[in-house]
Amino acid sequence: MSELPHNDDHDEGRPNAAGLRRGWTTGACATAAARAAYEALLGGSFPDPVTIRLPRGLRAEFALATRRLGVGTASASIIKDAGDDPDVTHGAEIICTVTSGAPGSGIRYAAGAGVGTVTLPGLPIPPGEPAINPKPREMIGAALEEVAAEYGAQADLLVTIAIPGGELLAAKTANPRLGIV
Repeated sequence: MSELPHNDDHDEGRPNAAGLRRGWTTGACATAAARAAYEALLGGSFPDPVTIRLPRGLRAEFALATRRLGVGTASASIIKDAGDDPDVTHGAEIICTVTSGAPGSGIRYAAGAGVGTVTLPGLPIPPGEPAINPKPREMIGAALEEVAAEYGAQADLLVTIAIPGGELLAAKTANPRLGIV
């Protein structure tokens, strides 16, 4: 997931200084989907819209596109609105599945369909890990820890992020040159 700092915190739909409509990062969408899934896993129902805290402290609401609740697992998705940013992931469905992990395992990440895996050294994520940048990992982790605290739980979870059609989108990015497969 690539993160573009220009649209992390904003008032949705309001133009930026250049007059362009601001949008959401892939990381913000994944954070919202993960939070909604974890709230459903612990509380039995999905918040819709789901509210997350953005990196600069503002809050943002996201409508859910899909939701599924099972035994020990829940998933939710958000359709990414990149605003007027020419982001190849605009309109993509960002799906997060949250699965209960072993006590003490913490928050772990997995690449679902359409999300790459780092294969070469030199990126901030080591080879073998899902291509989820540090800032989105931080945002997702903070949101899940917040939910865990609200329910008196421990955030021992596997978070699987999927982007249907992501393989085709990745071909339009620098991911292959960076060793992200």
